[in-house]
Amino acid sequence: MDKQALIKKRYEFLPHTADAMFRAYGKNLSESFSNAAEALFMIMTEVKSVRAEVIKEIKVVSKNEQALLYDFLEELVYLVDTEGFLLSKVLNLSIKSGAGQLELNATLIGDTETKYEIFGHVKAITYSDMYILEEPGFVVLQVVPDI
Repeated sequence: MDKQALIKKRYEFLPHTADAMFRAYGKNLSESFSNAAEALFMIMTEVKSVRAEVIKEIKVVSKNEQALLYDFLEELVYLVDTEGFLLSKVLNLSIKSGAGQLELNATLIGDTETKYEIFGHVKAITYSDMYILEEPGFVVLQVVPDI
């Protein structure tokens, strides 16, 4: 499959022996992180059915891109576990670098899980088989959440 087709696809799930595994694609790091967030929530529910009722602003600071991906997705798992938040859409997500670290800011919109069918639960994000591959105009992320 060519890179443009993968970007249009946004993410895909791959076979894995014990947990879930997905790859998220984008034209840049921010877009691929946004698509990874949607893929993560697709493990739990049908994202397209989640109404846009609640807005969340999040900020994550990490030392490198892989740590930023891990910390961002862990923050999403935390929102599910503590507030029952389910993602409908990432409204905007930006990643900036400076002072030897990366800062991610995102606006998320979604709803609480009490109104939706939940068919999976993500316990945690892992570094197992995680990678970020960046080329000009194309980024792929691979993540294996613990379910």
